[in-house]
Amino acid sequence: MTDFGYDISDYCDIDPVFGTLADLDALVAGCHSRGIKVVLDWVLNHTSDPHPWFLASRSSRDDPRRHWYVWRDGPAGGGPPNNWPAAFQAVGSAWTFDEATGQWYLHSFLPEQPDLNWDNPQVESAMHEVLRFWLDRGIDGFRLDAVHRLAKDPQLRDNVPGQRRHDEDWDTMPERLRGIRRVVDSYPDRMLVGELYLLDLVRFVGYLNSGDQLHLAHNFVFIQLPWSARAYRDSIDEFERLSAEHTWPAWFLANHDLPRVASRFDTDGQGAARARAVGLMLYALRGTPFIYQGEELGLPDAKIPPEQAVDVDGRDPQRAPIPWQPPSVAGPGAGFTTGTPWLPLVGDAETLCAQRQAEDLHSTLTLFRRLAQLRAATPALQGGAQRLLDAGPDILAWIREDAQDRLLAAVNFTARPVTLPLLGEGPDATLVLSTDADRSKHELDAGGITLGPSEAVLLRI
Repeated sequence: MTDFGYDISDYCDIDPVFGTLADLDALVAGCHSRGIKVVLDWVLNHTSDPHPWFLASRSSRDDPRRHWYVWRDGPAGGGPPNNWPAAFQAVGSAWTFDEATGQWYLHSFLPEQPDLNWDNPQVESAMHEVLRFWLDRGIDGFRLDAVHRLAKDPQLRDNVPGQRRHDEDWDTMPERLRGIRRVVDSYPDRMLVGELYLLDLVRFVGYLNSGDQLHLAHNFVFIQLPWSARAYRDSIDEFERLSAEHTWPAWFLANHDLPRVASRFDTDGQGAARARAVGLMLYALRGTPFIYQGEELGLPDAKIPPEQAVDVDGRDPQRAPIPWQPPSVAGPGAGFTTGTPWLPLVGDAETLCAQRQAEDLHSTLTLFRRLAQLRAATPALQGGAQRLLDAGPDILAWIREDAQDRLLAAVNFTARPVTLPLLGEGPDATLVLSTDADRSKHELDAGGITLGPSEAVLLRI
């Protein structure tokens, strides 16, 4: 738990903090009985420093597991083997010197998270066995954590500004992923989604277009965009232009490493409304929507006093506990705990908590439930074709359609009302859903629809 579980000491067990393998088996069985798939987060780039593999590797230069990790001598003048930085700015160098054996070991994140050496076939084989362990237990797929770090320049050359990085996304990546994919494909109906932090869409899409690496990959180009209809339209268009016919997008705008949507886009008091609009956008785009816990409540970032900070990289605000019940009823733990929460809850937990929102037909939780139900019941939103529209500089609009159905989705990216013309798509439009819970279904005519500030709508045309 040095990095909240992203430092693995046993790949084939459950941390006792969370329960046992029997608990997991019961969870999987219960989910499967309800038609729910279970995907595990697979940390494949690194282990923890107390992992038995690393303890052996660290014990001696001659240990059989020495080369399961990346060990190197430093240059003659002293210092680490190269200039690679750790992902966390506060850590500095990605190398730590080990006094006992007189060499440096590589860690792309914390020193307590030494990188596995995937250039060693024994490591690759052992990690494939880890996959089989969980697949045999009925796990439906894996999120591959920091998968871009899996392949590095074996010559350990320095990174040079403005040039391709040597500490990630190296040429051995495709074949490495193909090996993982072959293991997963030997089981029916399983999937891989990669945390592929590449800001070059050409390289990013390459891992999907081949059809034999990742099924899905989180698009970090998309999540980095400014709040601009043109920026989103151009990015979606570029992804589609670069993609093969079978390539399937994975859209997301929030995760455990980045500020929440309701805070990140709250530049003019529109954060809560934009969080709702993002929900409609993700569910209506062609692809798979990924929703970070708390997005369905429209949670903003929590305020974390400096003395209560936990994370080395400042990610505590978006990791605050979910408020399940009103603190006035359940106490300061808001139903998350009867004790003291590990981080402070969001300030407005009283009204944003799940219980209050479940009782409110106008709430963000109600909206997300309607979106999920609508997508599940609408084949055109699941697998239908997509066509972007030119609706002016302030509105992102697109068509989703199949042989039986045609829908128009639109998002107003401004803090003022903007008219969406129906663009010759048909005079008989009906409102299916709006992120403005107070909108009347009858506010449509042949000329178009006026979207309120930061409103998103779905029309059937």
